[in-house]
Amino acid sequence: MAEVILMGEPMALFVAETVGPLSEVEHFSRSLAGAEVNVCTGLVRLGHTPAYITKLGKEPMGEYIYNFLKREKIDTTFISFDDNYRTGLQLKSKVTEGDPAIAYYRKGSAASQLCKEDMEAIDFTGIQHVHVTGIPPALSLSCREATYRLIERAKDAGIFLTFDPNLRPMLWESREKMIEVVNDLASRCDMVLPGTAEGLILCGSEDPAKIADFYQALGVPEIIVKLGKDGAYVRTLHESYVQKGFAVKKVVDTVGAGDGFAVGIISGRLEGLPLRDCVIRGNAIGSIQVEFVSDNEGLPNRDELAARIATYEE
Repeated sequence: MAEVILMGEPMALFVAETVGPLSEVEHFSRSLAGAEVNVCTGLVRLGHTPAYITKLGKEPMGEYIYNFLKREKIDTTFISFDDNYRTGLQLKSKVTEGDPAIAYYRKGSAASQLCKEDMEAIDFTGIQHVHVTGIPPALSLSCREATYRLIERAKDAGIFLTFDPNLRPMLWESREKMIEVVNDLASRCDMVLPGTAEGLILCGSEDPAKIADFYQALGVPEIIVKLGKDGAYVRTLHESYVQKGFAVKKVVDTVGAGDGFAVGIISGRLEGLPLRDCVIRGNAIGSIQVEFVSDNEGLPNRDELAARIATYEE
């Protein structure tokens, strides 16, 4: 039985096999992308059971993603197929340093057809945690309504809610609407996980303490600001502190590091770990993730996670 629910859009990911502009690359390797898929995958590898809410096109890419999720042992109970809309795609360039270029082909996708009525069918029996990101509300107005309804139903059921802004400005109708909706959604959750760059956009500051002040004023009980290689700034109703990060030998690709951090936080909470240990785990998984090209390939199993945590120096 699933312990965690996530909603999002999985996309077929085509990663360039050679360095250069995407318009000039001849060969790509196929895998799977999507922030929420990354979190689901990471949770499964640590022995947890996440359920994923989405819609897929009834075509080869939709079937590929569905089969991938089944193989990864992600609960597909709340996944449906749409005959009229196709599955989204994403291209990612290969780089030797810095972040890769990304191209999306997702407008009008099957996942963007999710609506609040779909949330009424969700069974929360056994669910201990719901993780929400700022991506679904950017996909369409119906997805936005679905996100609000998912949060509302989870709150009514007394389920702990984490929120990762996961900003995708190109998907929103305006920067102003993005800031308004993302902060409103964040205010309804129990824990918010912004990065400092997101804080600058959403709160007007990169200072982690000011970001925490902003969300605390909105009524969020726990705020964890991701600081990249420097770890994370933690603010609760009772304390504030910086939890140091892990040393990384070589950063290959930072995409998915925040998702790995969320895996650490969610899995730690499910296991009843103190918040500080959850944050250490999040930092550890994020540090592993940046050493891999794939969005989810590097997400560790328990032995790999324990080995990384064993290297930690406070």
